[in-house]
Amino acid sequence: MGKLSGINVVDLSLFLPGPMLSMMMADHGAEVIKVEPPTGDPAREMAPVEAGQSVWFRNLNRGKQALALDLKSDEGRERLWALLAEADVMIEGFRPGVMKRLGFDYDAVAARNPGIVYCSISAFGQEGEMAHHPAHDLAVQALSGFLSVNDGPDGMPVVPGVPSADMAAGLNGLSAVLMALIGREQSGRGDYVDIAMYDSMLPWCAHIAGSAIQGGTSPKSQTQRSLGGAAFYNVYQTMDGKHVVLGAREIKFAKVLLTALDRLDLLPLAEREAGEAQRPLIDFLRQTFATKSRDQWVEWFADKDVAFSPVLDFREALDQDFVKEKGLLVEAGGWHQIGPSFRFKSEEEWQASDAPELRK
Repeated sequence: MGKLSGINVVDLSLFLPGPMLSMMMADHGAEVIKVEPPTGDPAREMAPVEAGQSVWFRNLNRGKQALALDLKSDEGRERLWALLAEADVMIEGFRPGVMKRLGFDYDAVAARNPGIVYCSISAFGQEGEMAHHPAHDLAVQALSGFLSVNDGPDGMPVVPGVPSADMAAGLNGLSAVLMALIGREQSGRGDYVDIAMYDSMLPWCAHIAGSAIQGGTSPKSQTQRSLGGAAFYNVYQTMDGKHVVLGAREIKFAKVLLTALDRLDLLPLAEREAGEAQRPLIDFLRQTFATKSRDQWVEWFADKDVAFSPVLDFREALDQDFVKEKGLLVEAGGWHQIGPSFRFKSEEEWQASDAPELRK
């Protein structure tokens, strides 16, 4: 049982944004039927595999049912109509126009089930000049400006470590679907929501792209406080070739660290504009952090109130004691899952569940 018990979801999406959306609903009690093509969701085959299932697929599709339907056949369409007759939510992630050609666009579905909340997820939305432009996460990040500041000291953009456009679309989709379900309680009718990866990610630039938002120049990483231009919001290499970060904005943290390093005379530099004005302080910190190993710095900072962290790889990050303490990584049945990122005090403790096998 959960907050969404009694909510029935039919999810036709594949890969990441839609399955993440419906998984979060399944984690909190919704009954999710994942409709896949006869060949299955390609994510089923994505390595690595653990206990017979893709780790990726299991961590995005746990707690669901899975049904293979050929929507180009009369039988497949009839079976989908039967599912949608009982559904509260429908999710699809096809390219714009595909669902209309198959006969399952919002107008057609809502005509039979007026209460349905129908969510479409695509790169650029269902209408407009970009609607049919093919794109996955990387292309969306490039076109939205984010890739331009995902760069190194040489200014060369690099492939992001996180598929932010995919994740933003999944989170936006969840928010919109839940709002529509609340609205249905008042109106008695469902609604249609058009989720675009581009639109979902764009608001995330408000804190870094202010000058561009107001019609001015684009931000450059090396002159931005949040992007590498500030001494106390930066990455530093240690003696052993590993890295640490200072993640502070408040001047009190700079004062604590510079006092401990006996260089309080540099404190005024921390209050200057990001970029060249802080260069002497950045250079000092680079030289300082290069004098000890990463783990030695972790020990040195242990009793100091400074926003400091070592840069961990995923193995190190997942092995931290507090990850297990909070139930963020769960081992059950010979396989591992990342637990829900939010839970409710009133609900029973979350239990890991397997991803569904594909049934015909």
